[in-house]
Amino acid sequence: MITLPQLTEVLGWASLINLAYLLLATVTVVFMRESLAAVHSRLFAIDRAQLPAAYFRYLGHYKIVTLVFMVAPYLALKIMGH
Repeated sequence: MITLPQLTEVLGWASLINLAYLLLATVTVVFMRESLAAVHSRLFAIDRAQLPAAYFRYLGHYKIVTLVFMVAPYLALKIMGH
């Protein structure tokens, strides 16, 4: 069975990994937008004009899920002292 300190550590590392990925994905979308759009429009048969909104939605949803399911529980456990 996992203890609260172990859970806190797992959530801390998971938060760090997810936030690092979010930063990498954001930087990639910002600086490689044209090449990403070319690949994704061909791969998924999506109009290139629709892709910026899809990227924005993806990054927004990923950020919300990371904050709600990784960062918030980690901070709650840290505040509780575990």
